[in-house]
Amino acid sequence: MFDCGKIAIIGGGSWATAIAKIVVGHTHHIGWYMRRNDRIEDFRRLGHNPAYLVSVRFNIDEIEFSSDINEIVQKYDTLVFVTPSPYLKNHLRKLKVRLRDKFIITAIKGIVPDENVVCSEYFHQVYDVPYENLACLAGPSHAEEVALERLSYLTVGCSDREKASAFADILRSNYIKTKTSDDVVGIEYSSVLKNVYAIAAGICSGLKFGDNFQAVLMSNAIQEMSRFLKSVLPIDRDVDDSAYLGDLLVTGYSNFSRNRVFGTMIGKGYSVKSAQIEMEMIAEGYFGTKCMKEINRHSHVNMPILDAVYNILYERISPQVEIKLLTDSFR
Repeated sequence: MFDCGKIAIIGGGSWATAIAKIVVGHTHHIGWYMRRNDRIEDFRRLGHNPAYLVSVRFNIDEIEFSSDINEIVQKYDTLVFVTPSPYLKNHLRKLKVRLRDKFIITAIKGIVPDENVVCSEYFHQVYDVPYENLACLAGPSHAEEVALERLSYLTVGCSDREKASAFADILRSNYIKTKTSDDVVGIEYSSVLKNVYAIAAGICSGLKFGDNFQAVLMSNAIQEMSRFLKSVLPIDRDVDDSAYLGDLLVTGYSNFSRNRVFGTMIGKGYSVKSAQIEMEMIAEGYFGTKCMKEINRHSHVNMPILDAVYNILYERISPQVEIKLLTDSFR
């Protein structure tokens, strides 16, 4: 049976904090890389993350903090990456320790900008990590609800089912249920696309569209996601599974969704820059929209929702005009 060994969290945001809470509840020890020393010092003093999910208390004696990514990577066997996708390359540029022999789990719901690849492919292509050592973590799971220990379902994807099962066992608790999959790339792409569709849902909310249309939007979104996944990775998968449809629905409908909030602000007339400044948090779907648009220029999949969000965010076309054209394409 595969042993995950010592586990470390890479990243300091809300989802990283939620995952740390889940893991340390089982292992009672984690490594934790955070970029800023002042945040680490405040965390040690307060007993909680000073910037995210402040209600989640930790036993500081169970955590080895470091702002040196090399120190954490050197000491730990399983590395859970939970940084915003636009910043992943900057963190990894500091790395001098090889990743090939580590078990890498990406909980990043985004594309690596400029490279236009999902995170597992980036680790494979750039750091020579074999596919059997690459996993992803997905599912409908807002960090805020995990912090409140509300029942959530997570999927661990890995081509090596034994490794997926080993990490799934660590996550499982009275409020976390888990399952495994071997569709790593498909789950990662769906995690990116659901953020794009959540922005679309938010834009429509900001434009005062009601629940009736939101349901039509989501049903078209899952069809669009399915078309793309079949085109880029034609394997047997059930997009009605919680890792695909479930994550899409919770991100599209919930007020915890920063992508939906971002889209709502755009629909109400905010510029992209003003919405980003006011949110003070990363909406992964903004970056994911551009990356997916560029990827689809090669795949040529019919993706009208992606196109509409791209036109609004990057071509500065009026949301009213673009969404009206989108509604005319729905059935």
